[in-house]
Amino acid sequence: MPRPVTLFTGQWADLPLAKLLPIVKEMGYDGVELACWGDHFEPDRALAEKDYCQKKWALLKKHGFDCFAISSHLVGQAVCDPIDERHKSILPADVWGNGDPEGVRQRAAAKMKDTAKAARKFFNAKPGRKGEDAFPAVVNGFTGSSIWHALYTFPPTNQEFLERGYQDFAKRWTPILDVFEKENVNFALEVHPTEIAFDTATAKRALAAIKHHPRFGFNYDPSHLGYQGVDYVKFIREFGDRIFHVHMKDVWWGHGDGSVGVFGGHTDFADARRFWDFRSLGRGDIKFEEIIVALNDVGYVGPLSIEWEDGRMDRVHGATESCVFVRKLDFAPNRAAFDAAFAKKK
Repeated sequence: MPRPVTLFTGQWADLPLAKLLPIVKEMGYDGVELACWGDHFEPDRALAEKDYCQKKWALLKKHGFDCFAISSHLVGQAVCDPIDERHKSILPADVWGNGDPEGVRQRAAAKMKDTAKAARKFFNAKPGRKGEDAFPAVVNGFTGSSIWHALYTFPPTNQEFLERGYQDFAKRWTPILDVFEKENVNFALEVHPTEIAFDTATAKRALAAIKHHPRFGFNYDPSHLGYQGVDYVKFIREFGDRIFHVHMKDVWWGHGDGSVGVFGGHTDFADARRFWDFRSLGRGDIKFEEIIVALNDVGYVGPLSIEWEDGRMDRVHGATESCVFVRKLDFAPNRAAFDAAFAKKK
């Protein structure tokens, strides 16, 4: 069977989940990937309230939906980042606290540990679970990075400086991942600019820093790789057993008026001068056919979760057409050699 097609709710968190789900159903999806902001999934309430997870599943099942992942990008970002006023707008008040940077980082780390516990409680409550996960429980998210600001190596930046950033990542995230291990939940980093891993080389380095922790893998998203010039299909083949979840998201590049480069020129998304921009699925430059083939080759059987972003398009129109696009694109892998029928029986 083709993989389930889900919608990541992060870009829809302005809508209460009860109002969003009928829209998602009308757009044709099989389920949702729940963001840990808005009221879509609240880890603190999941842990504190006896029936929170059951009620959440009841709401999902009312619309015939499944869920395979929750996502905590915003809190995860604060674990390793140099903290400034921008973080206040994306963090829960109890994580921001008084804004002291190290305090924010420590509170974010504690919240990520709680998110692992909340995810376990949520997926344990899944109707019909029968004692085990049909698809490994996963929390997608960001890690932040203490060295992203050193992307362009000036003032001169040596490898010792960069290595300290990877060791800071390992120091802060290993205890978090140990909780994920205890709870039997995977953490999937969305490889992305501003994170400790933003391309294939840095993904390898992050894995090495974390000593290939069994709970650390990737939420594969080609849109963050393509415009950088990274071979996004090779990424799948490089990290096949570490791809814990997949985002389907499109991007185009090589556009604009030549005045803005790959770094974005401090312009907003959808500015006509931009070299690259996110697009509704099928309208950008990502070769999704090659992605599906590669995912089949490495044995990925999880959901294809559409993270819809296109600053030029109505989101309901775009998410609807994207669901149709992915359903037409996906196919189940072959289970036998296509020419087996030619063989003569002896």
